[in-house]
Amino acid sequence: MTGPGGRHVIIVGGGASGVLLTYQLLHRSSCSLRVTLIEQRPDIGRGIAYHTGNPDHLLNVRAANMSALPDQPDHFWRWLVSRQDGIPICPDPYCFVPRRVYGDYIASLLDRGASDCADEQRLTIVHSRCIDVSSGPDEAVAALEDGRRIVGDTIVLATGHDMRASSPGRVDPWTPPSAAPIDVNAAVLILGTGLTMVDYVLSLLRDGHRGPIIATSRRGLLARPHRRVDSMRIAEAEVPFGASIATLLSWIRARVAQHAAQGGDWRGVIDGLRPYTQRLWHELPLSSKRRFLEHARAWWDVHRHRMAPELESRITAALFSGQLNLMAAKVIKIEPNRDGAKVTYRRRGAAETHHLQVGAVVDCTGIVKDPTATPNSAVRSLFERGLACVDPLRIGIEIHPSCAIVDSEGVPSERLFAVGPLTRATFWEIIAIPDIRNQCAELAALLSREETGQLPTRRELSNV
Repeated sequence: MTGPGGRHVIIVGGGASGVLLTYQLLHRSSCSLRVTLIEQRPDIGRGIAYHTGNPDHLLNVRAANMSALPDQPDHFWRWLVSRQDGIPICPDPYCFVPRRVYGDYIASLLDRGASDCADEQRLTIVHSRCIDVSSGPDEAVAALEDGRRIVGDTIVLATGHDMRASSPGRVDPWTPPSAAPIDVNAAVLILGTGLTMVDYVLSLLRDGHRGPIIATSRRGLLARPHRRVDSMRIAEAEVPFGASIATLLSWIRARVAQHAAQGGDWRGVIDGLRPYTQRLWHELPLSSKRRFLEHARAWWDVHRHRMAPELESRITAALFSGQLNLMAAKVIKIEPNRDGAKVTYRRRGAAETHHLQVGAVVDCTGIVKDPTATPNSAVRSLFERGLACVDPLRIGIEIHPSCAIVDSEGVPSERLFAVGPLTRATFWEIIAIPDIRNQCAELAALLSREETGQLPTRRELSNV
């Protein structure tokens, strides 16, 4: 429905993914392209990841790799240096900055984005919640909670991590302990031992928590720390694309052993694989993807998604003091009571069950396990209309490599797209800025076809 006002792209979600795509569209396109960015929070560019005000919550990627712009790899570092005013937040590009600061950086990308064409208002920011998405032959429509309907040519979902709704008796990990509130002397059980758990432990300690903290997961694994090591150069021809997961993991172990024998660090091998991880996932046989998710994912995550060295020292101290305990176990039942909750659990490899009284249970297990049970109304509306379908592994929605959303008939949409963590079923490694920035740049190039004034067709999408 491109009209006299030019093409209109609606982006649902004003966190990092939405802002990165908005920036790319405004800077790649002529002044005829307009963007409406819909975000329910008052702040743009923060989402869940960068909304925290706790200075102990650091990025888990060093500053040198956190540029929002693929063609300017030092963009974030230059921005950071320009605002330090002689008081360094970061001594060099290999440091890890507070996530709140990075949220400031992402928000700054739109400070002048709408002024590129002085005579036109190219960017509109709408603070509301999108509850329904639909599309037809000539338009795409986003319906808002306040009753408004926004009509455009294309809608892109950039809603970030699809977090599960809080369960009764469980504390939301994004709520500060002081606001929960949690008794500083009570035992706290944290479900999950990933990076979200690390953040919550740091929040508890910052608020002066004195009681024991027990973090549990199926394997009880803790994220490994970063070290100052360089990525290993791995040639594309060396990587066993299309091999089974057993063959691939065997190859990785051999490369790590060889690199270590030459004085290298395993981190260099894992980081050297980063340019190939999306292709590895795409070409991995479906049966191998299932085996990876069931048996190897937890091990990959703790080596691939690492914590800053500063956080390692604090977590190690909490473990050494005995205040923090990691437990490989399965939680069987949580029974809320007036003192918190009674928890029944079984340790990994054991038959007998045990009971634990805690003052609070904090759910840090992350994303929803059933895509159709999403609390996101906009995504649910796509399922209800048949405009989206669940991927074969049931870890997300089916997405075409072009980022087009695939409908229930298996056809990629010409008007509905997605970026960021919502596309994990297709891209897998799509939760970190270095991956999302490339995805947004590529989709912006596809959507900003002002020379013809036409949207990409299904035939063109199939060639992506």
